[in-house]
Amino acid sequence: MLITIIDFNNDLHKPTVATDNTTRRKDLRRSDLGRSFAKLMPRGPTLLIVGVLAGLAFPALAVSVRPLMAAAIFVLVLGTFLQVDGVAFRRALGRPLVSLLLPALAMLACPLAVGFAARGAGFRPELIVALVLSVCAPPSTGTAAVARMLGFDATIPLAVTLLSMALAPVTVPLIAAGFAGLALDPLALAARLALLVVGAGALALLLRRQAAAQLARHSRTIDALVLASLLVFAIATMAGVRAQIEAQPATALSFVGLAFACNLALQALGALLTPGPLAERLTTGLILSNRNVGLVWSAMGAAVSPMTALFFAATQFPIYMMPRLIELLVRRERKEKAPS
Repeated sequence: MLITIIDFNNDLHKPTVATDNTTRRKDLRRSDLGRSFAKLMPRGPTLLIVGVLAGLAFPALAVSVRPLMAAAIFVLVLGTFLQVDGVAFRRALGRPLVSLLLPALAMLACPLAVGFAARGAGFRPELIVALVLSVCAPPSTGTAAVARMLGFDATIPLAVTLLSMALAPVTVPLIAAGFAGLALDPLALAARLALLVVGAGALALLLRRQAAAQLARHSRTIDALVLASLLVFAIATMAGVRAQIEAQPATALSFVGLAFACNLALQALGALLTPGPLAERLTTGLILSNRNVGLVWSAMGAAVSPMTALFFAATQFPIYMMPRLIELLVRRERKEKAPS
């Protein structure tokens, strides 16, 4: 009888052990995959360039991943929420530079300055409209992820991006009406932003409360997901761009050059206006220069002219290529500071 009981108990435990081992092996495989992909994070700026060039070289690939853009943006925001320290985030919000100056600079001063500068330079009215609309958009949702990739503090870009998104339903329609005569629906714009930020924020809060230990253990996997989302987004932004370049090569090249000039000017402005170490100054430059043009693009709908659409597409090149230049600059500064 005793033997029967022992055999029965052993039979009960065997499947459990096997199941546990199988689950553990799956977890290890997922963890190894996450670690392998996360090792690419230091090469993130280079991978972003690869993503843009891949989307340009293979138009079918860019078109096929275009439907994933919304999901990629959501994962970007969610991943950044999960990785940013809550205490540091609240501390950043308490700084006037972050809570007042940078959002006002990003959402009001920069678009107005760019608009008046373009008028003074004698640009065509349609090009002025494209420039202003691209700069009046809130900072890109991927800026915080790029900052982390470069080894910068992601709390400041995340805080400024969220505050700028709160201002966008007011500032974007006003600036669009003033410079372009466009009537954008502020409620529709607010709804898009709320769906993105509130949805990602609520999910991040739930995950932090229910699975804080697991999140800490799999932080490299979260970094990997953020990088994958950035790559998907970089490829997807090139959908249709190659055809536009081939149709209007001279115009397209001039727009790309103008987009780089505008991006560099805003990066320099941010670096000059921000006190402190180089990392903080470059972070401000990223916030002011990299904009969520897709948000304004989608809000305009059919009102987007072909020229505006082409310039919007051109703005993606510096957004994904400039981080590599910043990485080289930071690496050079660190080498100079390192003891010989």
